[in-house]
Amino acid sequence: MRMAIDSFWHILRTRSGYQSPRKPRFLVENLPGWAALVYYAQLLTVVWLESRIARKGLYDRKAWANGSLRVFRVVESAGGRFEISGLRSMIDYGGPVVFIANHMSLIDPLVLPCILLLFNTVTFVIKEGLLAYPVFESIMKAVDPIAVTRRSPREDLKVVLTQGQDFIARGHSVFIFPQATRSETFDAANFNSLGVKLARKAGVPVVPVALKMDFQKNGKFIKEMGPVDPKKTLYLKFGEPLMVDGSGQATHQKVIEFIAENLTAWGGIVRSGGL
Repeated sequence: MRMAIDSFWHILRTRSGYQSPRKPRFLVENLPGWAALVYYAQLLTVVWLESRIARKGLYDRKAWANGSLRVFRVVESAGGRFEISGLRSMIDYGGPVVFIANHMSLIDPLVLPCILLLFNTVTFVIKEGLLAYPVFESIMKAVDPIAVTRRSPREDLKVVLTQGQDFIARGHSVFIFPQATRSETFDAANFNSLGVKLARKAGVPVVPVALKMDFQKNGKFIKEMGPVDPKKTLYLKFGEPLMVDGSGQATHQKVIEFIAENLTAWGGIVRSGGL
Protein backbone atom coordinates (compact mmCIF):
# COMPACT_ATOMS: atom_id res chain seq x y z
CA MET A 1 0.00 0.00 0.00
CA ARG A 2 3.00 2.32 0.49
CA MET A 3 3.57 2.04 -3.25
CA ALA A 4 -0.15 2.67 -3.82
CA ILE A 5 -0.13 5.99 -1.95
CA ASP A 6 3.06 7.05 -3.73
CA SER A 7 1.44 6.25 -7.09
CA PHE A 8 -1.73 8.11 -6.09
CA TRP A 9 0.28 11.16 -5.03
CA HIS A 10 2.16 11.04 -8.35
CA ILE A 11 -1.17 11.24 -10.16
CA LEU A 12 -2.28 14.19 -8.04
CA ARG A 13 0.99 16.04 -8.64
CA THR A 14 1.16 15.49 -12.38
CA ARG A 15 -2.53 16.01 -13.14
CA SER A 16 -3.37 18.53 -10.40
CA GLY A 17 -6.35 16.33 -9.66
CA TYR A 18 -7.90 12.91 -10.16
CA GLN A 19 -10.81 11.25 -11.93
CA SER A 20 -11.95 7.75 -11.02
CA PRO A 21 -11.65 5.31 -13.92
CA ARG A 22 -14.92 4.34 -15.56
CA LYS A 23 -15.42 0.70 -14.62
CA PRO A 24 -18.65 -1.30 -14.94
CA ARG A 25 -20.15 -1.96 -11.50
CA PHE A 26 -23.21 -3.98 -12.48
CA LEU A 27 -24.15 -5.40 -9.08
CA VAL A 28 -23.66 -2.23 -7.03
CA GLU A 29 -25.51 -0.14 -9.59
CA ASN A 30 -28.42 -2.49 -10.26
CA LEU A 31 -28.99 -4.70 -7.21
CA PRO A 32 -30.77 -2.72 -4.45
CA GLY A 33 -28.80 -2.65 -1.22
CA TRP A 34 -25.71 -4.28 -2.69
CA ALA A 35 -23.69 -1.05 -2.80
CA ALA A 36 -24.37 -0.38 0.90
CA LEU A 37 -23.44 -3.97 1.81
CA VAL A 38 -20.16 -3.78 -0.13
CA TYR A 39 -19.38 -0.32 1.22
CA TYR A 40 -20.05 -0.84 4.93
CA ALA A 41 -18.52 -4.32 5.07
CA GLN A 42 -15.26 -3.03 3.61
CA LEU A 43 -15.33 0.28 5.47
CA LEU A 44 -15.72 -1.33 8.88
CA THR A 45 -12.91 -3.75 8.05
CA VAL A 46 -10.59 -0.91 7.06
CA VAL A 47 -11.42 1.12 10.18
CA TRP A 48 -10.81 -1.91 12.43
CA LEU A 49 -7.45 -2.67 10.78
CA GLU A 50 -6.39 0.98 10.96
CA SER A 51 -7.34 1.17 14.63
CA ARG A 52 -5.02 -1.78 15.33
CA ILE A 53 -2.12 0.07 13.70
CA ALA A 54 -2.98 3.21 15.66
CA ARG A 55 -3.06 1.34 18.98
CA LYS A 56 0.46 0.10 18.30
CA GLY A 57 1.68 3.69 18.02
CA LEU A 58 2.58 3.27 14.33
CA TYR A 59 0.10 5.74 12.83
CA ASP A 60 2.47 8.23 11.21
CA ARG A 61 1.79 10.47 8.20
CA LYS A 62 2.29 7.70 5.64
CA ALA A 63 0.18 5.20 7.59
CA TRP A 64 -2.67 7.73 7.85
CA ALA A 65 -2.47 8.47 4.12
CA ASN A 66 -2.53 4.74 3.35
CA GLY A 67 -5.57 4.18 5.55
CA SER A 68 -7.40 7.09 3.95
CA LEU A 69 -6.59 5.75 0.48
CA ARG A 70 -8.07 2.39 1.48
CA VAL A 71 -11.35 4.15 2.29
CA PHE A 72 -11.07 6.04 -1.01
CA ARG A 73 -10.81 2.71 -2.87
CA VAL A 74 -13.72 1.27 -0.87
CA VAL A 75 -15.93 4.11 -2.12
CA GLU A 76 -14.84 3.40 -5.71
CA SER A 77 -15.49 -0.34 -5.30
CA ALA A 78 -19.05 0.49 -4.19
CA GLY A 79 -19.67 2.55 -7.33
CA GLY A 80 -18.58 6.04 -6.25
CA ARG A 81 -16.58 8.10 -8.75
CA PHE A 82 -14.31 10.93 -7.61
CA GLU A 83 -13.57 14.17 -9.42
CA ILE A 84 -10.78 16.07 -7.68
CA SER A 85 -9.52 19.39 -9.07
CA GLY A 86 -7.72 22.62 -8.20
CA LEU A 87 -4.58 21.14 -6.63
CA ARG A 88 -1.99 23.06 -8.66
CA SER A 89 -1.95 26.13 -6.40
CA MET A 90 -1.46 24.02 -3.26
CA ILE A 91 1.27 21.94 -4.88
CA ASP A 92 3.08 25.13 -5.88
CA TYR A 93 2.55 26.81 -2.50
CA GLY A 94 3.75 24.04 -0.22
CA GLY A 95 3.52 25.87 3.13
CA PRO A 96 1.03 25.55 6.01
CA VAL A 97 -2.49 26.86 5.39
CA VAL A 98 -5.94 26.76 6.95
CA PHE A 99 -8.30 24.68 4.81
CA ILE A 100 -11.97 25.68 5.10
CA ALA A 101 -14.69 23.39 3.71
CA ASN A 102 -18.37 22.62 3.84
CA HIS A 103 -19.21 19.33 5.53
CA MET A 104 -21.66 16.95 3.87
CA SER A 105 -20.85 13.36 4.82
CA LEU A 106 -18.89 11.02 7.07
CA ILE A 107 -16.77 10.32 3.99
CA ASP A 108 -15.29 13.84 4.04
CA PRO A 109 -12.70 13.43 6.83
CA LEU A 110 -12.03 9.80 5.89
CA VAL A 111 -10.88 10.39 2.30
CA LEU A 112 -9.41 13.89 2.58
CA PRO A 113 -6.15 12.86 4.34
CA CYS A 114 -4.87 10.84 1.36
CA ILE A 115 -5.04 14.09 -0.64
CA LEU A 116 -4.02 16.64 1.99
CA LEU A 117 -1.00 14.71 3.25
CA LEU A 118 0.56 15.06 -0.19
CA PHE A 119 1.30 18.68 0.69
CA ASN A 120 2.42 18.46 4.32
CA THR A 121 1.19 17.29 7.71
CA VAL A 122 -2.33 18.32 8.66
CA THR A 123 -4.68 18.21 11.61
CA PHE A 124 -8.47 18.47 11.73
CA VAL A 125 -10.71 20.44 14.05
CA ILE A 126 -13.23 17.85 15.29
CA LYS A 127 -16.03 17.46 17.80
CA GLU A 128 -14.68 16.29 21.15
CA GLY A 129 -17.18 13.40 21.14
CA LEU A 130 -15.35 11.72 18.25
CA LEU A 131 -12.48 10.96 20.61
CA ALA A 132 -14.77 8.55 22.44
CA TYR A 133 -16.23 6.73 19.40
CA PRO A 134 -15.65 2.95 19.56
CA VAL A 135 -12.86 1.82 17.17
CA PHE A 136 -12.50 5.35 15.75
CA GLU A 137 -11.13 6.52 19.10
CA SER A 138 -7.60 5.16 18.66
CA ILE A 139 -7.33 6.57 15.11
CA MET A 140 -8.62 9.99 16.16
CA LYS A 141 -6.17 10.25 19.04
CA ALA A 142 -3.27 9.07 16.85
CA VAL A 143 -3.71 11.89 14.33
CA ASP A 144 -3.62 14.56 17.06
CA PRO A 145 -6.75 16.59 16.23
CA ILE A 146 -7.93 19.87 17.73
CA ALA A 147 -11.04 18.89 19.71
CA VAL A 148 -13.84 21.37 20.44
CA THR A 149 -17.02 20.90 22.48
CA ARG A 150 -19.41 22.89 20.24
CA ARG A 151 -21.10 24.03 23.48
CA SER A 152 -19.34 27.37 23.89
CA PRO A 153 -18.28 29.29 20.76
CA ARG A 154 -15.98 31.47 22.87
CA GLU A 155 -14.15 28.50 24.39
CA ASP A 156 -13.96 26.75 21.02
CA LEU A 157 -12.43 29.87 19.47
CA LYS A 158 -9.82 29.99 22.24
CA VAL A 159 -8.92 26.32 21.76
CA VAL A 160 -8.68 26.57 17.97
CA LEU A 161 -6.63 29.77 18.02
CA THR A 162 -4.21 28.48 20.67
CA GLN A 163 -3.69 24.94 19.40
CA GLY A 164 -4.07 25.91 15.74
CA GLN A 165 -1.31 28.51 15.92
CA ASP A 166 0.94 25.96 17.62
CA PHE A 167 0.37 23.43 14.84
CA ILE A 168 0.93 26.05 12.13
CA ALA A 169 4.12 27.29 13.81
CA ARG A 170 5.41 23.70 13.46
CA GLY A 171 4.66 23.73 9.75
CA HIS A 172 1.35 21.85 9.88
CA SER A 173 -1.85 22.83 8.13
CA VAL A 174 -5.24 22.90 9.86
CA PHE A 175 -8.53 21.73 8.32
CA ILE A 176 -11.79 23.23 9.58
CA PHE A 177 -15.45 22.45 8.83
CA PRO A 178 -17.16 25.63 10.09
CA GLN A 179 -20.67 24.15 9.92
CA ALA A 180 -22.25 23.04 13.17
CA THR A 181 -23.19 19.66 11.69
CA ARG A 182 -23.00 17.63 8.48
CA SER A 183 -25.59 18.69 5.93
CA GLU A 184 -26.32 18.27 2.23
CA THR A 185 -27.49 21.89 2.23
CA PHE A 186 -24.85 24.62 2.26
CA ASP A 187 -26.22 27.43 4.44
CA ALA A 188 -23.96 30.48 4.16
CA ALA A 189 -25.61 32.16 7.14
CA ASN A 190 -24.49 29.33 9.45
CA PHE A 191 -20.95 29.08 8.08
CA ASN A 192 -18.78 30.66 10.77
CA SER A 193 -15.49 32.51 10.26
CA LEU A 194 -13.38 30.44 12.69
CA GLY A 195 -10.97 29.32 9.97
CA VAL A 196 -10.38 32.86 8.72
CA LYS A 197 -9.74 34.07 12.29
CA LEU A 198 -7.13 31.36 12.81
CA ALA A 199 -5.39 32.10 9.49
CA ARG A 200 -5.35 35.83 10.26
CA LYS A 201 -3.86 35.22 13.71
CA ALA A 202 -1.24 32.78 12.38
CA GLY A 203 -0.38 34.84 9.29
CA VAL A 204 -1.06 32.07 6.76
CA PRO A 205 -3.48 31.80 3.82
CA VAL A 206 -6.85 30.13 3.83
CA VAL A 207 -7.68 27.60 1.12
CA PRO A 208 -11.40 27.15 0.36
CA VAL A 209 -12.46 23.58 -0.37
CA ALA A 210 -15.82 22.77 -1.97
CA LEU A 211 -17.13 19.25 -1.30
CA LYS A 212 -20.12 17.42 -2.69
CA MET A 213 -19.75 13.92 -1.37
CA ASP A 214 -23.33 12.82 -0.78
CA PHE A 215 -22.55 9.29 -1.97
CA GLN A 216 -23.21 8.25 1.62
CA LYS A 217 -26.23 9.93 3.19
CA ASN A 218 -26.70 10.61 6.87
CA GLY A 219 -28.64 7.78 8.51
CA LYS A 220 -32.12 8.18 9.98
CA PHE A 221 -31.37 6.21 13.16
CA ILE A 222 -27.56 6.02 13.10
CA LYS A 223 -26.19 9.18 11.51
CA GLU A 224 -22.91 7.51 10.48
CA MET A 225 -24.67 4.67 8.61
CA GLY A 226 -27.07 6.01 6.01
CA PRO A 227 -28.02 4.80 2.52
CA VAL A 228 -25.42 4.69 -0.27
CA ASP A 229 -25.99 5.92 -3.82
CA PRO A 230 -23.53 4.21 -6.22
CA LYS A 231 -24.53 6.51 -9.09
CA LYS A 232 -23.21 9.61 -7.34
CA THR A 233 -20.09 11.47 -8.40
CA LEU A 234 -18.04 12.75 -5.46
CA TYR A 235 -16.66 16.23 -6.14
CA LEU A 236 -13.71 17.89 -4.38
CA LYS A 237 -12.32 21.21 -5.57
CA PHE A 238 -9.55 23.25 -3.96
CA GLY A 239 -9.36 27.02 -4.37
CA GLU A 240 -6.26 29.18 -4.48
CA PRO A 241 -4.61 30.21 -1.19
CA LEU A 242 -6.04 33.55 0.00
CA MET A 243 -4.22 35.83 2.41
CA VAL A 244 -6.59 37.35 4.97
CA ASP A 245 -7.24 41.04 4.40
CA GLY A 246 -8.05 43.41 7.27
CA SER A 247 -10.72 42.02 9.59
CA GLY A 248 -11.10 38.95 7.41
CA GLN A 249 -14.72 39.62 6.45
CA ALA A 250 -13.96 39.97 2.73
CA THR A 251 -11.87 36.78 2.76
CA HIS A 252 -14.63 34.89 4.56
CA GLN A 253 -17.06 36.04 1.87
CA LYS A 254 -14.72 34.79 -0.87
CA VAL A 255 -14.59 31.36 0.80
CA ILE A 256 -18.39 31.23 0.96
CA GLU A 257 -18.71 32.29 -2.68
CA PHE A 258 -16.20 29.68 -3.85
CA ILE A 259 -18.04 26.87 -2.09
CA ALA A 260 -21.51 28.06 -3.11
CA GLU A 261 -20.59 28.56 -6.78
CA ASN A 262 -19.09 25.09 -7.10
CA LEU A 263 -21.91 23.35 -5.25
CA THR A 264 -24.41 25.10 -7.50
CA ALA A 265 -22.49 23.96 -10.60
CA TRP A 266 -22.58 20.37 -9.29
CA GLY A 267 -26.31 20.48 -8.59
CA GLY A 268 -25.98 20.93 -4.83
CA ILE A 269 -28.38 22.74 -2.52
CA VAL A 270 -27.31 26.24 -1.48
CA ARG A 271 -29.13 28.68 0.79
CA SER A 272 -28.24 32.18 -0.27
CA GLY A 273 -28.48 33.83 3.13
CA GLY A 274 -25.30 35.83 3.72
CA LEU A 275 -24.20 35.74 0.06
